[in-house]
Amino acid sequence: MPTMQINVGPIHPSTHGVLKLVVDVDGDTVKRVEPHIGFLHRGVEKLVETRMYMQSPSYMEKLDYVAPLSWDELFVSAVEKATKIEVKERAQYARMVLLEFQRIASHLLWLGTFCNDMGQMFTAFMWAFRDRARVIKFLEDVSGSRMFYVNLRLGGLDRELPPGFKEEGLELADYIYDKIHDYRRLLEDDPIFIERTRNVGILKLEDAIELGVSGPVLRASGMKEDVRASEPYYFYNKIHFKVPTQTRADSLARYRVRMEEIVESVRIIKHALNMMPEKGDVKGLPIKLLGPNANPDPITISRELPRGEGMIYMVPDKQKPYRLSMRSPAFANLQALSKLCEGVKFADIFTILGSLDIVLAEIDR
Repeated sequence: MPTMQINVGPIHPSTHGVLKLVVDVDGDTVKRVEPHIGFLHRGVEKLVETRMYMQSPSYMEKLDYVAPLSWDELFVSAVEKATKIEVKERAQYARMVLLEFQRIASHLLWLGTFCNDMGQMFTAFMWAFRDRARVIKFLEDVSGSRMFYVNLRLGGLDRELPPGFKEEGLELADYIYDKIHDYRRLLEDDPIFIERTRNVGILKLEDAIELGVSGPVLRASGMKEDVRASEPYYFYNKIHFKVPTQTRADSLARYRVRMEEIVESVRIIKHALNMMPEKGDVKGLPIKLLGPNANPDPITISRELPRGEGMIYMVPDKQKPYRLSMRSPAFANLQALSKLCEGVKFADIFTILGSLDIVLAEIDR
């Protein structure tokens, strides 16, 4: 049978954004997958170079609309490093709590859509969005916004923490921890879910390293690498947490790594809330008072985002970046798709793509 070429996307419910896949198939067997990106390119790096430093955080959040706080924090931290502004101790703990809740919200959205993409268990989709809504409500109570928070300022946050921040955070963390066991029972006892993910999309460690993947995708291939542990920031070095890894390197392993990461995020949140000083404010510098005297030396900063290692390279200037470059973990992880799809069945493409957890707005920039 001759090879047939199929276009998947750029408008397709399982590509999670404007992504086009050109797929060569022989019958139902995939011979080659070629991703076509760039449909959402906005020139973000050049746009940031035309704006004053603190005019950009709100735009940085649009890079990853699933975890907007992550890129916001990365950019603000880059400016803090360039301008040598210290973050208040209580604000550092607060940022850790908010970032880990954002990671949980991101992983829950991934879990629900991952199951939905495979035609599996609408129950899991509804559960994930139910629990994510509680996390989003908590972040909304802190920032005043439900989707794009823009709550970070140089040296701290935009506003003081609401009353009951610690108590509500601990209660929500316990709630999420209990629900994770329900997800595992629902999915891992289902033979269809296991069949659709086990030994599907195997990414060997040497291939993962060569392709430059990071985050849960890399850890599912066996490498214990997490920026929070290897290059600690804030007070991650004072909190004991595990870096979940798997050795199966398949879609099931990537699922399990993310589920274990939610558990570890709960552990980090509870420790951070209990260690956070009771006294002191968390508010950073008002934007209108910002006139940074930036160090002209280039700076590089990295963070463990929900999808992997995100980095910013910045050449500072007095009021705005002279040059800014970003490393998107989702961009690097998408590179693995072609390798992972060689020889699989056509329907498995969407399992593999879903297991990579990409966001096209971040990839295209």
